[in-house]
Amino acid sequence: MATTVTVKVYFEAAHRIHNPDKPDEWNRETYGKCNNPHGHGHNYVLEVSVEGEPNPDTGYLMDMKDIKEIIRRVVVADVDHRHLNIEVPWLSGINPTSENLARVFFDRIESEFPDHIRLAALTVHETDRNSATYRRSFDY
Repeated sequence: MATTVTVKVYFEAAHRIHNPDKPDEWNRETYGKCNNPHGHGHNYVLEVSVEGEPNPDTGYLMDMKDIKEIIRRVVVADVDHRHLNIEVPWLSGINPTSENLARVFFDRIESEFPDHIRLAALTVHETDRNSATYRRSFDY
């Protein structure tokens, strides 16, 4: 049985949801105001859950401030107050939907945790009501 620890980290960014392989009309109909040619902004919340067995000496799975520092260093430092389509090289060619951001962010931070800690899920909250979660299946 594993313990799960979840932290939240915040950032602000702009993006444009657009599929360059589709006509402009299709993009406008599919994405609506999210297809604004100049982009639009969100106050994002990243919710990151890790799991494993707590250290018997400290009671911690991992210090939550250390988890937040990993997220800030590997993701937030590059995306905060940026236009995700234009200013973040590692997002080049990715349509920055919440679903895609959750997967890409997960992939970026997964290897940053110690071996005894598993990244269980990463949720991108685009608004208070809209979010996407990416989790990888583990074979125990």
